[in-house]
Amino acid sequence: MACSINRRERKKMNAKNAILEAAVKLFVQKGYKETAIADIMNEADMGIGTFYNYFQSKEEILKYFLAEIISETHQHFIDLIKAPKSAAEILTETFLYTGRILDENRFVVPLFLSMANRRAAPKELTHPANGPTFKDIFSGLIKRGQEQGEFRQDIPAEVVTEMFHSILQAASFSSLEMGFMQNIEYKLQLLLDGLIVTKK
Repeated sequence: MACSINRRERKKMNAKNAILEAAVKLFVQKGYKETAIADIMNEADMGIGTFYNYFQSKEEILKYFLAEIISETHQHFIDLIKAPKSAAEILTETFLYTGRILDENRFVVPLFLSMANRRAAPKELTHPANGPTFKDIFSGLIKRGQEQGEFRQDIPAEVVTEMFHSILQAASFSSLEMGFMQNIEYKLQLLLDGLIVTKK
């Protein structure tokens, strides 16, 4: 009986993954708005009705990916703080890591920008990232730097966190002749120059 349940669960997991993979492929190729649920299920070689066994809408797929991005960013941060790095190094690496993921999955950027300060995924989604938000990760990093005397303490951590969010937003809609990553790297350095305490 247990074996039968395992096979059934494995089949459900494979179907869900196939839907997610098809959605990513089409979102990248055609764009989120231009991709219909029927397109996704055709790519996944499944009936349209099967889609609703796993997701209620296309937006729910985006929420799933957003949760995954924040989960990956948080895990990257956890790995970084184990190493002997300064708060500025951890902040920089974590932010650029997030930027690279978003650059590779541009279809999720609008939702990321609109939901970065809220919980990433609805509770009904079985996903490991029902934990820290983008705001939680970066606010904690900035407070850590302030406690260590590395970052200025006269600027509230929440204000700086909002500025990091603004960098991603500005880079996403920038008309400058530079790539997304180059744009955020440039703006990140300007922000850090004003945040890091200058040693006398």
